[in-house]
Amino acid sequence: MPTNILMPALSPTMEKGNLAKWLKKEGDKIKSGDIIAEIETDKATMEYEAVDEGTLAKIVVPEGTQDVAVNAVIAVLAGEGEDVKAAASAPKSAPAPKLAETPKPAVKAEPPKAPAQQVATAPKPAAPPTAQPAPASGSNRIFSSPLARRLAKDAGLDLDRVQGSGPHGRVIARDIEDAKSGKGLRVPGAAAQGPAIAPTMSDQQILSLYEQGSYELIPHDGMRRTIAQRLTASVQTIPHFYETMDCDIGKLMAAREEINAAAPKDKDGKPVYKLSVNDFVIKALALALQRVPDANVSWTEAGMLKHKHSDVGVAVALPGGLITPIVRNAESKSLSAISNEIRDLAARARARKLKPQEYLGGTTSVSNLGMFGIKDFTAVINPPQSTILAVGTGEERAVVRNGQLAVATIMSVTLSCDHRSVDGALGAELIVAFKKLIENPVMMVV
Repeated sequence: MPTNILMPALSPTMEKGNLAKWLKKEGDKIKSGDIIAEIETDKATMEYEAVDEGTLAKIVVPEGTQDVAVNAVIAVLAGEGEDVKAAASAPKSAPAPKLAETPKPAVKAEPPKAPAQQVATAPKPAAPPTAQPAPASGSNRIFSSPLARRLAKDAGLDLDRVQGSGPHGRVIARDIEDAKSGKGLRVPGAAAQGPAIAPTMSDQQILSLYEQGSYELIPHDGMRRTIAQRLTASVQTIPHFYETMDCDIGKLMAAREEINAAAPKDKDGKPVYKLSVNDFVIKALALALQRVPDANVSWTEAGMLKHKHSDVGVAVALPGGLITPIVRNAESKSLSAISNEIRDLAARARARKLKPQEYLGGTTSVSNLGMFGIKDFTAVINPPQSTILAVGTGEERAVVRNGQLAVATIMSVTLSCDHRSVDGALGAELIVAFKKLIENPVMMVV
């Protein structure tokens, strides 16, 4: 009996992906473990291994197809001794997804899902749509058809922004299609009693503010939509608070210079490692969490997850977004091991080759903008973590020591905390532990 090859779920949150490339063609023999395709998610491009053996009878979804739903049939495999032509024509047990239009060339290093920049035509200013009557129950429920809800989810639209044109203001599929182009959008949360917060401008209203031809509309790719959704949810659901501290990194800079100068060379004469300030930051934060274990936690409604290890995520900038690969068990790794691991993770992140287990989870994160000369900033927590450390540049500043004015290399750091799981005093305890370690790097090897 023919076997359907389904679109895999390559991460716990994946609902759809792009079939970037087929590595096998129809008629090829396939063994278990063979790499048959490359699947692109919002964060990475991963290889798809075959589970069964047989002959690839039919490719249902061509390479380059975007937004293929998880568990959709993408190919058919004929088993040993089966007729390949018969298997290719056999009915499928699940519908194949609709094919996207042929992708246009990507902009710069954007993933294939992102179409090329295109000049948008600004719509004419339109009067705000007439509000539909609120549901008779007086609740804030948005009435919509099942198809409209699915289309809205796929498009990343909030249903409360879509003006319904069905009976009694019901949102239907046609309304979602209109909303994608900026039509029929309304202020979120609008009700008979008026909005509880300042109204948000719709896409149509924003576009109408600018002269036609004065801008380019660049459609969001999957990564940018995911970042927007996750960080919006983080700000809206996590009660953030922030604690800032100045750290004297004079000893760290001296130690870093000495360690790098003494680094052994490989056969090509290059040092086998080169420590950065960020490597020290990761190690210090990992050890600080071990010294303050009550801060090494994640909030869940059922209870507090208290982690045994310090898994530290490191924000890496990508074209069109960012990703946070994780150094697992960072508290037990040497500075040189952390340095080399970060270099490898960052390189594979930029090539979109990370596996989900390499960027999902973690117990805390580091976001370092010091290389851009940023003095200090606050970072948004990456759920399910409870903290993130924002690191500014190290710069010479005037300080007072023993009543005397002196010059020191100071680095400002700001700890963002989830107040549900890390209270003010606990956050202060953590950042003080970090300060002691980063100012005395010799303590990191004790």
